[in-house]
Amino acid sequence: MYYLMTHIRVVGALLIREMSTRFGSKPGGYLWALIDPAGHIVFLSLIFMAITRTPALGTSFPLFFATGYLSFQFYAAMAGFLNGAIKANRTLLSYPNVAPIDTIVARYILQVGTTALVSLCVLGAIGLTLRQPLHLHWPSIIEAAFAATLLGLGVGLFNNVAALRFPLYEQIFNIINRPMFLISGVFFLPDALPLPARDIVLLNPLVHVVMLFRKGFYPEYRAAGLDMFYLYCFVFSFLFVGLALFTNSVTILRSR
Repeated sequence: MYYLMTHIRVVGALLIREMSTRFGSKPGGYLWALIDPAGHIVFLSLIFMAITRTPALGTSFPLFFATGYLSFQFYAAMAGFLNGAIKANRTLLSYPNVAPIDTIVARYILQVGTTALVSLCVLGAIGLTLRQPLHLHWPSIIEAAFAATLLGLGVGLFNNVAALRFPLYEQIFNIINRPMFLISGVFFLPDALPLPARDIVLLNPLVHVVMLFRKGFYPEYRAAGLDMFYLYCFVFSFLFVGLALFTNSVTILRSR
């Protein structure tokens, strides 16, 4: 019990430190966290409004792209923010009470809260512009967001160790991860693609995250091809491998 309370206090202190480092003491830091996703959504909406009259689902371009972009961000922002957890807190790891996993937990909590708050603000603002009120299915929304953050957590745990062992890994990961935005169903409906393109796209676990998230906003969306068992196989496989590698590399994480 003593060790648990010690780690809770350490995570709390790290959380405050991460908030100060990431957002600073000025409102501009927090404002940028909201402006960045809003800007992406507006940009996508304007581009596709110039190409077609109606979105692939529903009648609102901003809502369609917001549900795609924000659900993807629960993974992408998490994985990206966790990647530098060990490097950013290197000096603190010299203290015996600060464990490497504490830095991961602090950043995980901060990123979950940040993405959730930004999503509520952006989607709430979009909801106010709609002619018809939104009929939300919160279990689907929460489940999709939680699965995406766990996937990002597993990837982040793995990346922290791999980046220390192999100096070029971080650049390789960024190159491989960058196209994920284009093939995760952010601006299209995966189940509307013709075969065999649909089957290939559905191999991406993030596609299932986006589909589940959208089901929470569009009651009429059937989400053909959504496979939660497949998604959770990926999520818990990445989480298990990431935790196992991270746990077995504590000495390396502290020393480098």
